[in-house]
Amino acid sequence: MNAYLWTKTAHVVFVMAWMGGVFYLPRILVNLAEAGDEPAVRARLVLMGRRLYRFGHIMFGLAALAGLTLWLHFGISGEWLHAKLTLVVVMLGYYIVSGRWLKGVEKGRALPSSKALRWFNELPVLLLVGVVYLVLAKPF
Repeated sequence: MNAYLWTKTAHVVFVMAWMGGVFYLPRILVNLAEAGDEPAVRARLVLMGRRLYRFGHIMFGLAALAGLTLWLHFGISGEWLHAKLTLVVVMLGYYIVSGRWLKGVEKGRALPSSKALRWFNELPVLLLVGVVYLVLAKPF
């Protein structure tokens, strides 16, 4: 039971760290879209975004490893898990799109408008609500 609790704790902590990146990277993109031609501000935001994107990938990888351990070693399973993983894959895709936009900025490509990015920034909240609901509503 102790190993299960530690594995689940690690999974939740790594997911929380990844979600910080999922929520904040699009805010950096909004700030970049609104920075105008301020090279120092843009350079700082790109640097922050790159570091956050890398950190987020590491946290996602660790969360995935802990999740795989919960599934393969401790037998966590069920239809709720398939639905949860579908939402997680959508959220990972969202995160990757955010990272590609950031990389595009480094190459001189334009971002969507700050208004569009603000709307884009709301999507992970809805996905997270779905994930949390599925986890809490699962049969024990």
